[in-house]
Formats: sequence, structure tokens, C-alpha cells
Amino acid sequence: MKATIEEQVEVPQGVTASYENSILSVQGKAGQAQRKLVQPGIEVSVKDGAIHLVAAVATQREKRHIYTMRSHVRNLLRGAEEGHTYKLKVCSGHFPMNVSISGEKLTVKNFLGEAVPRVLQLKKGATVKLDGDIITVTATSKELAGQQAADIEQLTRITNRDRRIFQDGVYIIEKDGRPLL
Repeated sequence: MKATIEEQVEVPQGVTASYENSILSVQGKAGQAQRKLVQPGIEVSVKDGAIHLVAAVATQREKRHIYTMRSHVRNLLRGAEEGHTYKLKVCSGHFPMNVSISGEKLTVKNFLGEAVPRVLQLKKGATVKLDGDIITVTATSKELAGQQAADIEQLTRITNRDRRIFQDGVYIIEKDGRPLL
């Protein structure tokens, strides 16, 4: 049955939002985050301290899209207000692995005794810090922080070995504030 669905997300104090040319930009104390929000049949507007999502003649499909867009808006607001943080742990059991960050590159040396170091080009917009055996990835965009953490984890992916025995690598232990253990 077709009906009008309206969702509104309140903009927190100290955060500003604007919607121009199908791009929702949010500015807060952690930084700026933006995302392209375009869906036929759904209107996005910023007014009265809230972000409004309206589907005039909504079917089940528009209902799903509007709730997905609401989640994206909430992630944007949270990212601009406090940022998204992922934590990874460096685990080395067989060989002493050396992880270092220099400039825009993350280098893993002596992974499973390999002679050639593994190097990852870090993404712009994400902050990567190394503190002992914990790597912290922070960004205003949840997708960027998650992708950077996944790239670091994939850098030390093990192939052609039994993963139950060779458990060396860098593993995500916390996703956006939620521990995985």
C-alpha cells in the first residue's frame, strides 16, 4: 500500500549540516563528513535543526531506501561529532613481526620470515596510529575507517598454510567501538 513516509534525524548541538547538489555535508568537532544521497522518489532537506527524508508515494522499496538513508545520515552525524575508530592487534607467534608507519605507508617486515616487506599505501582522510601492538584507525567516514582497517588486515593474509597453526597477522579486534572478542 502506498503511503507517505517521513523520517527526520535531529542534528546534535555543535554540528552543522547542509544539503546541496545531492551531497549531504556535515561539519562537527571531529571534522567534516559528506556523502552523496540520491534516490528517486525520496526528498532530502535540512531545516529546523533536523535532516528530513520524505517519500510521498512510498512502496516497500522506498521504505527500505529511506531507512538505509537514515542510517547513513546517523553515521555521518556520529562521524562528524566523535569520529569512527577501529582497532587492530598485531599477532606474531612464529616470527617476530615488525610493523611501522612512515608517512603514508604501513610496512610489515619479517611476516612469517619473508625477506621482502609487505607495504600498504594508506588512504587519505583516515588517521592510522601504532601504539605497541595495537593499530588504531580513525576517520570521520565509517566506510573509510572500515575499509582502511580491512586493507591492513588483508595485508597479512595467509595463503597455502593451515591458519589454525599459522595464526600470525594483524586482526581487527574492535569495530567502531564494539569489541569483537
